Amino acid sequence: MSSMDQLQNSAITATSTNGDRESQQVLSSGHKRGGWVTFFFVSATLSGLMIAGWGWLTNLIVYLIEEFNVKSIDATQVANVVNGSINLVPIIGAVLADSFLGSFHVVSISSLFSLLGIVVLTLTATLSYLRPHCEIGSSLCHGPSKLQLAVLYSGITLASIGLGVVRFTLATLGANQFDNPTDQGSFFNWFFFTFYAACVVSSVGIVYVEDNIGWGVGFGICAVFNLLGWLIFLLGNRFYRHDKPQGSPYTSLARVIVAAIRKRKVPVSSESKDYYYEINDGDDKNSTATTPKRSFRFLNHAAVKTEGDINSDGSIAKPWRLCSVQQVEDLKTLIRIFPLWASTVFLATPIAIQNNMTVLQALAMDRHLGPNFKIPAGSITIVVLISSAAFIALLDRFLYPNWKSLTGRSLTPLQKVGTGHVFNILSMAISAVVESKRLKIAHDNHLQGQPGGNAAVVPMLALWLFPQLIVVGIGEAFQFPGNVSLYYQEFPVSMKSTATSMISIVIGIAFYVSATVVDLIRNVTGWLPNDINEGRLDNVYWSFVVVGILNFGYFLLCAKFYKYQNLQH
Repeated sequence: MSSMDQLQNSAITATSTNGDRESQQVLSSGHKRGGWVTFFFVSATLSGLMIAGWGWLTNLIVYLIEEFNVKSIDATQVANVVNGSINLVPIIGAVLADSFLGSFHVVSISSLFSLLGIVVLTLTATLSYLRPHCEIGSSLCHGPSKLQLAVLYSGITLASIGLGVVRFTLATLGANQFDNPTDQGSFFNWFFFTFYAACVVSSVGIVYVEDNIGWGVGFGICAVFNLLGWLIFLLGNRFYRHDKPQGSPYTSLARVIVAAIRKRKVPVSSESKDYYYEINDGDDKNSTATTPKRSFRFLNHAAVKTEGDINSDGSIAKPWRLCSVQQVEDLKTLIRIFPLWASTVFLATPIAIQNNMTVLQALAMDRHLGPNFKIPAGSITIVVLISSAAFIALLDRFLYPNWKSLTGRSLTPLQKVGTGHVFNILSMAISAVVESKRLKIAHDNHLQGQPGGNAAVVPMLALWLFPQLIVVGIGEAFQFPGNVSLYYQEFPVSMKSTATSMISIVIGIAFYVSATVVDLIRNVTGWLPNDINEGRLDNVYWSFVVVGILNFGYFLLCAKFYKYQNLQH
């Protein structure tokens, strides 16, 4: 599968640097650590933690509305903040793993955090005094007290930290168990398959239990899966290769900025002999053999050698006054890619808003499939997961090979991301049309809001939401591998772990931006009342169609001027 192979090969570059060192680690019995024996432990851990994490996260909006009497739009705002946090904390996990603790300890601790958080959520669902109540025989429902909110948010915080950190750190740990690039590539295939499968199982099974049997039972099952995943991970300890912290790559970036400022009055030379080139362990693959590039010329001051900067053995005497040319060029690479990265934030923001608003739409629609089955509102977004997984396979097996056969060239990462932009705009337009139809039916039937201000159910099948979610999945099938491939290829070698989490950071920021945008829309317009049947959610979607078109234009401009540094065909 070409795009996934591209992603995997880049990941292999990042993880194989420690291979020779790690391959020397052996079990006490004389057998080498690592290899496929570890895959059972890694995949079982991933399955348990994803089933547990997705089980509470997917249905969080419904839980807040039905059990804590939170207003519908307020519930989506809480979900935005939670999703944003979950997608931002992986960078913290990456720093801790690379610089201080190592992957094993980070996964162990974050798994425990996740378990403790889910246990607290289970207590809020089973102990009546930890959640608000409604007056018997009355539609009056009290809001949650400060204590109840404190317990609820404590559980959500712990569970969010655990779920956010463990995903990417576990992938790094798993890839480090292999020396052979073919084995590493195969591992990534099965890792992604396990991730999607676990999320689908949780979105269907766990959410159904929560909606139809009880929240306490559903959260309890999540806790059991989390505990099993954590225990299985610990049982595999004797088989893992343990990576050792190598120090933070972010320090060298800061050094470039500080050194450039301190040497701002030192003339920039055109001779390569005037610059410092560092060769690590006798390998000059990561060194730059020419003078620094003229772009962002101010930063070149950081690599200019002056008296007293270098020791007699050739090492740097003053690290915050002199940097290597490669470190300078690494920072420039990040600066060049930032505009493209920013466009992805605005690509993900409408998707974040749509993700939560779709749940509210589903709550106000007929979700029955036959007389005995009702689709849980929190499970409606599973369509995106299924669509993404299916179309990634279709694209890699059919579109990309045929495109290369017809044109003689492979689609570049930026071309894939651009295609994702187009499908995102299309999904917003479909969402607006469907919501307009739903609102018309609601107004024609003169539906009154339910107690608490939530919307009444409209006689319109929730299946009408499927087309927009399928199109979102198609867009993600293009832009997600495209973005990850771009970051893997273009990021400095020393920052491949950061590249792994870049798409997660984008999504996290997008959820925070979406929360801000929703607040702005609520304060400026009347489009998002608590009863969405009385609002104009369709106008919100149309607004994002316009924003998406403008952002696509900005992306095309950035892509036109961007020059690939390490494009792998």
